[in-house]
Amino acid sequence: MSRITFGRGCAEHGSIIHPFTDTFRLLRLLRRNAAATDIDELRLDHTIEIVSKDSLQVYRLHSSVPSLSLSRSFSTSHKTLDWLAPKAGESKRSRKGRPRVPTGGSVRGTTVVWGDYGLRMCDHDRRVSAAQLRNGEDTIRRRLRGMRYRLYMRINAGIGVYTSGNETRMGKGKGSFDHWASRVAVSKIIFELKGDIHEQVVRDAFRLAGNKMPGVYEFVKKGDPPVMGITKLGNGMTDAELRGPRKSLPAPSLPQTAARISSTTPPSQGLNV
Repeated sequence: MSRITFGRGCAEHGSIIHPFTDTFRLLRLLRRNAAATDIDELRLDHTIEIVSKDSLQVYRLHSSVPSLSLSRSFSTSHKTLDWLAPKAGESKRSRKGRPRVPTGGSVRGTTVVWGDYGLRMCDHDRRVSAAQLRNGEDTIRRRLRGMRYRLYMRINAGIGVYTSGNETRMGKGKGSFDHWASRVAVSKIIFELKGDIHEQVVRDAFRLAGNKMPGVYEFVKKGDPPVMGITKLGNGMTDAELRGPRKSLPAPSLPQTAARISSTTPPSQGLNV
């Protein structure tokens, strides 16, 4: 075991290390040479002592300084972003627009991915405000209070809604910011839930959340077939069949058409001139 001491005005090294500022610089320098230096602990009490061993490579700061690891003392992972508001706002004001319509046959976002159960919009596309989405989330958490689960949000409110005051003349700009909203396409999954909870309890929680939000919603489970537009795949309906061209109908036949049409007047025996 070897001991290296850095102190305030130490004669051996002639350096002064501040307890809080220069300690992080020392950690950063030693981390670069972590392969060559086996560090066990770092003691700071008017002096800094580095005790070297062959097994551990951990810093421990004693006295009144909290412990620090050899890794970075700050987290490099992103903070949990708010799904009801964008991180940096908008560069320009959004237009009202319409929700995305998957005209090319896309089924993205219509199945449960992370959880076991999901809540899917099934009537038509809508613009749901952030307050309405918050009400739905709070309703689910209130119904499942005390249970072990994880709730996933598959959409985010990143569209700004701007309004003008009542009885305002036309012109003079788009208006001031009012709230954030989300464009929810038809058959889009909004919430997913995973946990050791009975299915009927989750159904009840999603039913209450759907009553708090605009639109008609349905309960789906993991493994349910995707939806293309408003058509559910399965039961003989395939993705390739929907993506293909429309079926060509045979040309109508005149005798068959005449046989289907009922005669309302008897045929004339002749023409009276």
